[in-house]
Amino acid sequence: MPNFKIVDMAGKEVGSIELSDAVFGAEINAAVLHAAVRGYLLNQRQGTHSTLTRAEVSGGGRKPWRQKGTGRARQGSTRSPQWTHGGVAFGPKPRTYRVSMNKKVKKIAIRSALSSKAEGNDIIVIDAITAAEYKTKTMVDMLKAVGAKKKALVLLDSVDDKVIRSFANIPGVKTAQVNTISVYDILNCDTFIMAKASAEKLQEVYA
Repeated sequence: MPNFKIVDMAGKEVGSIELSDAVFGAEINAAVLHAAVRGYLLNQRQGTHSTLTRAEVSGGGRKPWRQKGTGRARQGSTRSPQWTHGGVAFGPKPRTYRVSMNKKVKKIAIRSALSSKAEGNDIIVIDAITAAEYKTKTMVDMLKAVGAKKKALVLLDSVDDKVIRSFANIPGVKTAQVNTISVYDILNCDTFIMAKASAEKLQEVYA
């Protein structure tokens, strides 16, 4: 079982925790990770892009010149795609990019992502992450004390408005809860920080 030290918000070691092999020591499935990240990024797309076809561009109702006898190519409308200000041929139209994954595959992806962080020693476990007031400086000091890198994901065991909003103004830092965590966020961070209670919840849900 992977063993990690537990530190407090001042960076002082206060104990250790053994994390489950099933969640933090699983075999890393690169294909599933790729599918999960691709699905996450596709699901961020709105798909509202749209271009006008020749039928939707205003104007062009009159034939620009007669069919024969001018020496020029025959034309039926000034809104054909080859004309300036004409419609777009085969342009994008509104569509959905949504990709879904079944629950079993999602769990495999989460386990693989967490295991990759454990393998790279990029996990920091904190006994408790709390805030007495809305104070960004408190969280900046905590990140420095525990040795977090520039891009950090902070996993909380519950929604704590003071903690979340104290982290909100720090560039490169993102907060999440166990039920909102995504594979993309785990892989995209340089340091994965979690409260001890969050680690225990992760093991309950994904073991």
